[in-house]
Formats: sequence, structure tokens, C-alpha cells
Amino acid sequence: MGWHPLLPGLLLSLPLVTGWTTSKCLLTEGAQLPLVSRYFSLCSVSQLSFLAACISVTNLTQTLAAVPWTVEGLCLSGSVSSLPPDAFSAFPGLKILALNLHLTELLPGALRGLGQLQKLSFLDHPFGKTSLFLPPDAFGDLISLQSLHISGPCLDKKAGVQLPRSLQWLAVKFSCLQDVGELAGMFPDLVQGPSSRDPWTLHMLDLTFNRRLKMASPGSLQGLQLEILNLDQTHLEAARVKDLGLQKLDVLYAQSTAMAELPAEAVAHFKLQELNVGGNKIGYISQEALASCNSLKSLGLQGTGLTKLPPGFLDAMPRLETLNLAGNQLQSATLCMNETGDVSGLRTLSLAGNGLRILPPATFSCLPHLRELLLQDNQLLSLEGQLFRDLQQLETLNLDRNPLLNLGKNWLVALPALTTLSLLDTQISLSPDPGFWGAQSLHTLRLKLPSLPAPSVLSLPMYLTSLELHASSGMKPWRLSPNVFPFLETLTIKGRGLKLEVQNASEVFPSLQQLSLLQNSLEAFCSQDTSNIFLWQLPKLQSLKIWGAGSNSRPCLITGLPSLQELKLESLQSIAQPRSVQLEELVGQLPQLRALQLSSTGLKTLSAAAFQRLGSLRVLVLYTEEDLVLHDSLREYSPQMPQYIYILQSNLACQCANAWMEPWVKQSTKTYIQILDRQLCLTEEGVPAKHPLFSFLWDHCPQTLELKLFLASSSLVFLLIALPLLQEARNLWIPFLQALFRVWLQGRRGQGDEGKRFLFDVFVSHCRQDQGWVIEELLPALEGFLPAGLGLRLCLPDRDFEPGKDVVDNVVDSMVNSRVILCVLSGQALCSPRCHLELRLATSLFLAAPFPPVLLLAFLEPISRHQLPGYHRLARLLRRGDYCLWPKEEERKDGFWAWLRSRLGQPGLE
Repeated sequence: MGWHPLLPGLLLSLPLVTGWTTSKCLLTEGAQLPLVSRYFSLCSVSQLSFLAACISVTNLTQTLAAVPWTVEGLCLSGSVSSLPPDAFSAFPGLKILALNLHLTELLPGALRGLGQLQKLSFLDHPFGKTSLFLPPDAFGDLISLQSLHISGPCLDKKAGVQLPRSLQWLAVKFSCLQDVGELAGMFPDLVQGPSSRDPWTLHMLDLTFNRRLKMASPGSLQGLQLEILNLDQTHLEAARVKDLGLQKLDVLYAQSTAMAELPAEAVAHFKLQELNVGGNKIGYISQEALASCNSLKSLGLQGTGLTKLPPGFLDAMPRLETLNLAGNQLQSATLCMNETGDVSGLRTLSLAGNGLRILPPATFSCLPHLRELLLQDNQLLSLEGQLFRDLQQLETLNLDRNPLLNLGKNWLVALPALTTLSLLDTQISLSPDPGFWGAQSLHTLRLKLPSLPAPSVLSLPMYLTSLELHASSGMKPWRLSPNVFPFLETLTIKGRGLKLEVQNASEVFPSLQQLSLLQNSLEAFCSQDTSNIFLWQLPKLQSLKIWGAGSNSRPCLITGLPSLQELKLESLQSIAQPRSVQLEELVGQLPQLRALQLSSTGLKTLSAAAFQRLGSLRVLVLYTEEDLVLHDSLREYSPQMPQYIYILQSNLACQCANAWMEPWVKQSTKTYIQILDRQLCLTEEGVPAKHPLFSFLWDHCPQTLELKLFLASSSLVFLLIALPLLQEARNLWIPFLQALFRVWLQGRRGQGDEGKRFLFDVFVSHCRQDQGWVIEELLPALEGFLPAGLGLRLCLPDRDFEPGKDVVDNVVDSMVNSRVILCVLSGQALCSPRCHLELRLATSLFLAAPFPPVLLLAFLEPISRHQLPGYHRLARLLRRGDYCLWPKEEERKDGFWAWLRSRLGQPGLE
């Protein structure tokens, strides 16, 4: 179930909704999106100010009624077959809309009013199991649309959908597309016709995961200018792309397309700048194919089964800057040919996952401009001292998951520009000598510390700004050197094999802003006395993330961090010795904390005591916390509560201690609460009941005095609000019911008198503001003598009602004794109580009388059907010829009188 109130304290623009409301929607601000991102996978864009995600949607109108009109991102998932007209017109500022509703059609005007929409997504089951009908002008109002994403549903091959000129990204994925030429029928704007002047331009056309796509009809995309074409996971031969008629193509992605050789002809035809054919079993590159790739700046050959590279590989691509050779079986990385002496402009090179054991000294001799080198997941045992001598500009080096048993002193001295080094999961024997690293510019280091039987000191570069240490538990922990890291801003420690002097952490890490403790027992960072307080006093720390991996036997109080803004505590509950904790045992004095996320911490009670020390807290997120009890002290502390409280994948305890929540949430004006849970409370026998939590609280918990006082005061307020409605009922509804009874009674009496004579020909219902039109226009035309008039007898309330007789009685008698009822409608008439009464009675006679009169409507001004009273959708009752609009133009008024004479002159009126 999903319960939440939409309250004005959420944002100033949110509507006031009194009462506890049910909703399947979760609301968040873009800044808090990472805290609840798993619910916004369809439209996860943190740049937006306000987003909503709704699940299990079956009634679109009812769901959207609970969504504030100010949302900029909207994700909907559920089951809705069609989108009605103006489905989202209530959200004029919408910029991203993602629909996973199993839609089959969009009715005309469904996306009307979305002039600011930038990204639109239609999602469904993959591989074309559902057909989606789009009218040709479905996107006519989307003048700002930049991205259209259709994933799953099939479109009509001849749909002829018009695309907005602003469109830059078009994706048709997981569909039943078999021929690229079908896109021309779906979206004819993509093809340049004989009369077209400006060719259509797209940044990207994404056709990935179309498993049936095998054909490309020649010229099917004639004239289209593309920057990127993505054919990943299709069966279309990349070589056939050159026959599509594209006027321009810069980048081609064709990963896992069962390709057997490089699409050299396509590369040469378009002079491609980037080509990615990873995942294809190419195995061998011929010299002829290589000669056609001289325009490439980026080439992806990862996982293509290469065992060796052809001679002159880099020489054939002088503009190449990025080369990905990961996941192959290269016996050696022979990229540089000593005899040529030429150098390459390559800046990024990946040789990861090739099983390389030895790198000769001249391996990178022709790559003086290389900035990033990825060598992870190989079998490198050592790195020769002269290997990096030519890489003077190298900035990033990744050696993760290599044995690297031994590295010599100053092994990185040849890399003066190196800033990032990763040595995770290696068996490197770390030297305590400060000169071990050698790189003078090293700022980011990721390192795994091996297990040692004896204590050892780890010497690190002093000027690091980011450090990640994986320290597995050994017989003796490591110690860090030097004693101060003056510029370190980000520190991640995983495991327990590192011993730090936490008492003087503020001196060792004076600039630390982000700290992550992963799979680490907090006992090493907390005092061991009865207070058990977090000892790292870091004045500049802004983000703290702790993942305890279920190893903490008792809670540790996080306090004394004056600049902390984000705190995430996860898996702090001990698996061996679980215990219940309160929030005030986990967090202490954190004056700047804005976001707090708790997951599997053992939290059982939430009271006001903890929030009193968190004056700046804006968001509280609770994941996988079981049997929560919200203490009623929160009720008095409500004005200082966080603006957002998310209780997600957690459940509240089925206890009467939570019974105060429902009335509190109804009255709260500062806090938005979202509880997403499908729990059912247990019965006394211990089996799941059919009612959810709040039904349990209502049915099983005693009505306390406070609750009774609340109900009594609420009843009094409701009564005061209802007094005007009662006055309205006295003036309108009671006379209407009396008149309706008289109409029925007179109808019963006159059932056998079908041919009786009527006192009036036409009863004219109008308001005082429209009386001038009735006297000056209508009266001469109907009561006047032929040929100018029809000589009819009209009943006008102000003229023909019997003096001294009750108004309602006059209306009923006059209507019953008239052949025709003519209602003169305008904006003023719809605001008149008497016209409302006459309109109701006329409809009742029309529907219920044995011999109903003819009912005609004359509109003096255009009136939307939505402006008519909800009980009078007269368009459903009348034929099209029973109503007409009074024209303002003189030349069209004859048509109005012709209509009226024809209706009044029908045989039924004689």
C-alpha cells in the first residue's frame, strides 16, 4: 500500500489536501533523487527540481489527481490501455515523461499542453509483444521535445507520425523492427523527399536490441544527417549502412551483431570518426580493412577474439585517440614498431583482460601523448623499469587484478604527470620506503593491502586528494605514514586490516570532506567505554557513508561533525546478536545534517529526541527497517520535523502505539510522508489478516480521550464549514425536490391525456442579465405575426407567472403546460440559482415525463461542456439539432432563426 498526504509545507506551490489520502506516487526533489533513485529508474534526472513516480497505475485520472501540478519529471508504471485527450495538460511545466503503462493507443490531443516537454519515453515488454498506435499529430504540441524513446512496443509501419523539429535523440528499441526502411513509414520526416529543402538532422538514432532487424532497404533514410547510429544487439550487417542514403554519419556502434569483419566500406564511405564493434567474433583484421579506417578517432574492438594485431596497426589510423582492445587474447601488446620511428596521437588505451604476462620495454614507445592506460585483469607479474619512460603525459594507470608480485623502488618515477593509480586486488609487496611510489603528481590512489603476519607501516604520497584502501583482515593491521595528509578530501576504507589513530583524525586529515567505511566494524572508530561515540572529529567532513556488513554488536553514536550534510548508515544490525536501537543512539549533534538514510540498522523506535539535535535535517529515508514504532512525541515536535520522510521497503509495527499517526498526518502542515509497504497485520492467531496496517489500528486500538477530542473538534469544524452548504440546500435543493415531485405527480395524472391543449407554446428560461435579448430579439420573432413572426404564445417568468403564487409552483405549472422548453444559456445564466433550478426541472421532465416536452438550448456565447453543471451533460441527451449558438455576425443570424423555426414547426409541435 502507499499512503501519503500532500501538504503545503512540501513546497509552497503544493495544494492543500486535508485528510489521509491513498496514493501510489512518490514525490522528491531533484537534489534528493539519489536517496530514492531505485523508484525513479525511468526518469532519473537530478537536474529537475521536482519529480513524481507512480506505480501500479490503473486509473490515470485518479492517480494524477494526487500529483502536484509543479512536477517537472513524471514516471508512470502500471496498466492503462489508452491515453485520453489532455491527459497531462494539468502539468504545463513537465520536462520528462516516462510511461510504462502497456499502452495500445494515444488518442488525438493526448499530449496537448506539454510545450516544455524535453524527453518522452514509451516502455513496454521487450521484443514487440504490444502494438502502440500513435496518431500522425501525436507530437504536434511538443515544440521543445529533444528525446523520443520507444522501447518494447511495435509501431505501425505506415503510422506517418510527424516529429518535432527540435528532436535530437530517437530510440526505437526492443521492437519488431525488421527493416531500417520501416522507419520511413513510421516517421516520414526522417526521409528527405524531392521537395524537401532542409535535411533532417539527429544527434542519435538508437535501434539497439531489435533482434529481428536484419535488412536495410537501399535509400530508406535518404538525406538524413546523423551523428550517431547505434545498432548494438541487432542482426543488421554494419556494412549495409552505407546504402541507407544517409547524408552524414560520424559514429557507428555495432556491438554484438554477429559481425565477422570490420565494416571497412562503411567507415570509408562516411569517413567515420568513431567505430565500436565490440562483442563480435572478428578474430582477424586484414590490411585492406585497416587501410579504410584512417578517419577514425575512436575504435572499440573489445571482446572481438583478436590474437594479434596486423603490422602498422596504429600507423594506418593517424587520427586515432581512443583504442579499446579489452577482453581479447592478444599474446603480446605489439603496438609500436621500432623500425618506423613514427608516433601515435593515441590518448586512451585499454588492454584489460587479455591475459598479458610480459610487457616489453618498447611496448608504449610510440605513444608519447597517452593520457589513460588500462591494464587491469591481466597476468602481469612485474613491470620493467623502462616500460613507462615514453609516457611523460600519462595521467591514469589502472593495474587492478594483476599479480604484480614485486615492484622496484621509484617504479613510477618515469610518469611525472600521473594523477590516478589503481592497484586493487594485486599481490604487490608494498615497501615502507616513501620513494616507493615515485610519481610526484599522484592525487588519486586505489590500493589493496595484503595480509601480513607482522605489523607493517604503509608509506603513501603525502599530497593525495583521494584515497581508497581495501584492507583485508590479517594477523596484524597496517599503519599509515606519514602522519598528516593535508590535501586528502575523499577517503574510502574497506575491510578491517588497517589501524588508524582515530583520536587525532582532525590533525591527520584536516581537509577530509567525504568518508566511506565499507565492510568495516565501527568498533575501530568508536570509543570503547560505555558512551561508544564516533571518535573521528573532522571539521570539514560533509558526507559519511558506513556499511557495517552486519558486524556491529552495539550502536555507535555519530556526533561531533559540525559540517556533515549527508549521512548513510547501512547494515549496522549485528547478524549474530541483533538488538533494537533508537535513532538517538545512532545520530547525535549534527547541526548541518540535511539528508539521513538508514538501512538495516535495527531501528525500532523513532521519537522527537533525535530530531532535536538535527535542526537542519530535510530528508529522512528508511529502507528495510522492520516493525517501526513512531513515538507520539513526534506529534508535538511536528513543526521541526524534516520536510520529507520516506519509509520505503519497511513496515510499521501493528501496535496501538502507532494509532496516533493517522490524525497527526491529517493535521501536519510541514512534512511530506511516503510509506510504501504492502504489509498485512497478523491476526490474534498469527496469520495474515485481510486488512492493512491502518485498518488494524482503527479496528483494534482503543479510542483514547485525545482521539475523541480530536474527532469532536473535527466534527465542529466540519459543521461550521457545512452551514453554508445547508443554506444552499434550503434555497435550491429542497425546492427542486418539491418541484420534481409535483412534476412526477402531474405526469401520473396526465398519462391518458396525450392530446390535451397546452396553455403555452414555448416556456423561455433565462436570467435577468439576458432579458434584453429575449425582449428585443426572441419575442418579436416568435410572438409576432406572420410573416415576420410565428404567432406563438410564449411564457416569460416576469410577465406570465401568476402573482402571489410560489416561484417553484409557477415554474412547474408553466413547464408542464408548455409544448417546448427553450433554455437561453450564457455565463451569467449558469451562475443564476433560478436558472439552475429551471435547467434541472427541464431535464427531469425530458427524461421522466410520460409525454415529455421538446427541450431546446440557445447559447448566447460559447460555453464548454465542462462549464455545465455535472448533472447536465446535455450533449448526451439531445440530438445535435436541439441546440444552437447565437451568432454575433448579422449575416449568420438568419441561420439561427431558420433553425429555431424548423424546430418549433415540427409536427410534434402542432
